[in-house]
Amino acid sequence: MAAKCALCGKESDLISANLGFCVDCIRSRFPDVRDELMELHALTRKRFGLPPSPPRDAQGVRCRICVNECQIGEGQRGFCGIRTNKGEKLVHLAGTSQRGIVHPYYDALPTNCVADWVCPAGGGSGYPEFSYSQGPEYGYKNLAVFYGACSFNCLFCQNWHYRQQIDRGKRMSARELADWVDRRTACICYFGGDPTPQLPHAIRASRLALEKAGDRVLRICWETNGTMSPVMLRRVAEISMKSGGCIKFDLKAYSEELNIALTGITNTRTLENFKTLAQMRDQRPDPPFLIASTLLVPGYLDAKEVGNIAGFIASCGTDIPYSLLAFYPQFYMGDLPTTSRSHALECLEAARRSGLTNVHIGNLHLLSEERK
Repeated sequence: MAAKCALCGKESDLISANLGFCVDCIRSRFPDVRDELMELHALTRKRFGLPPSPPRDAQGVRCRICVNECQIGEGQRGFCGIRTNKGEKLVHLAGTSQRGIVHPYYDALPTNCVADWVCPAGGGSGYPEFSYSQGPEYGYKNLAVFYGACSFNCLFCQNWHYRQQIDRGKRMSARELADWVDRRTACICYFGGDPTPQLPHAIRASRLALEKAGDRVLRICWETNGTMSPVMLRRVAEISMKSGGCIKFDLKAYSEELNIALTGITNTRTLENFKTLAQMRDQRPDPPFLIASTLLVPGYLDAKEVGNIAGFIASCGTDIPYSLLAFYPQFYMGDLPTTSRSHALECLEAARRSGLTNVHIGNLHLLSEERK
């Protein structure tokens, strides 16, 4: 059913009624739509008891783990929901080596990973130093680690239920998580939510797991929005570089205005961190160290936006793998259709025209044919 842009009056089934604005107005007239968009983000967070925006209490204590750098007042919570201020001290409710909000499980390899088409698990890159096989690692498994917190507030979040875990989810120490690694575990992949708010936990678990693995292959990988502090980024990069793992940045948008509209948060740190990692790629060309992905949200992540994202990636390295992921309607953008095949192909061509040489369409099973 078509919705109408509240600013320009355009009608389309590629406009989310909850969002209320078309992509062109968001990109070109953002000051006119920002307040209403921020009100929507605040509403989506209120139902889960989360702050409407990163707190900026002048007398608060500052958390420096991610781009939000929350200044948390007495008794308040940080944007991610897992840090608070008690007695003028920053208290970590989770995300430390002793306690993480985490749900681990095993995936048989090769698995449906953002990087499966270029990583050792799916294609045999990095053999023999970082892979058990010259082809797909049949017989081995990935330890998938889902973290229940995030530094963004994506209105299209595919895993929005993580918000229910912040107060009620299972807690696990870094050592308990590392103990999940056995002789058939070839890689660990942290995702969520996002691992960023709980990086101290993930970093400690990674080091313990690698110590346990000894000389065996154990790649450490991350799927993230890339908003971590430069200090945390260096630690994450060091672990992945040495273990043969990859870092997968989910680039939501190139336009800062569109990124704020869709996630509530700026993408400046994400792009800065991506550039930093790109400069490290020559230290280990095989397997790929840095990979990018974008969810093709119909009506919002159009060929223009994807072309701009791809142009940014190409400026960092034309051979950086880029995966375009099909969208499934979720959360506050559940009124949009799934990504059409023609939309995906148009974005694929836009990415290639922008200079990238290694572009891939993922989640093919979700693509829809054009409606008559």
